[in-house]
Amino acid sequence: MPKQIGLISLLVLCSLWNMPKAQAQALIPHTVQIDTAQLEKQGLILAEEAASLAQFQQIQQALIRANFATQLAPQNDKVWWLLGTLYLQTKEFDQAVKSLKKSQTLNPKNPEVIFALGSASFQQKDYLESIKYYEAGLKLKPKYAGGLFDLGNAYYMLSKYPEAIGYFNQAVQQDEKFWPAINNIGLIKYEQGDIKGAIDKWETAVKINNKAAEPLLALSVAIYSQGDRQKGVNMAISALRIDERYADLDFLKENLWGQKLLSDTKKFLDLPEIQAALKQSQEMPK
Repeated sequence: MPKQIGLISLLVLCSLWNMPKAQAQALIPHTVQIDTAQLEKQGLILAEEAASLAQFQQIQQALIRANFATQLAPQNDKVWWLLGTLYLQTKEFDQAVKSLKKSQTLNPKNPEVIFALGSASFQQKDYLESIKYYEAGLKLKPKYAGGLFDLGNAYYMLSKYPEAIGYFNQAVQQDEKFWPAINNIGLIKYEQGDIKGAIDKWETAVKINNKAAEPLLALSVAIYSQGDRQKGVNMAISALRIDERYADLDFLKENLWGQKLLSDTKKFLDLPEIQAALKQSQEMPK
């Protein structure tokens, strides 16, 4: 494939192509005028397209457009932030951090960029570093439930349970319907052996959102372990119909399920009733 002609070269080529031919007169050098405002506008359009594609999980196509957008609008911090978050989704952490740092340089006061940098550290299991970013983001946006939740997760991964529960509770204080924080308090209580406390939290989460598969499956495991086996199985089948990914132990681990809950869930998922329901679901036309 021939090399792509650069933008400047292409404009120069076009301008020369349309110049009148002179036999005895030297060409007069001139400066090509580039409409930078128009280029930036085009870049922002590409960024909007990238964001739309990302909503439909078309991440690679979104990345192509976001990369072009940063070339056309290199001084726009939001474009670099978008590119960084897309790289986070593909787990290209070096590229993500590079893009997010560029965004932060252009706008140091954008808390979303700082939270995204915290997420990059968290996903690389550098929980202490992620805490620094989350705390810095919360200084700019102190009532952000998502940021408080992320900070709680970082402390949870360091097994600092009282601190984690404290931040989860703060997240719920800011948004009473923020069920993921309630769910994760349940995860901690289960690991601590407080099964009834965990059940209480997961029941609350399910009341807030009865289409949330995670607390429903966790609740079914806990109820089954407490002796109400048929109810536990029925609830689990409902949860897995909502989202089959929760039948994958690796996926559960990514969602911060602890060792005790994972061990009990593994035995639970191996039950013939659960396996039959999964098989039936997989055989159904999508």
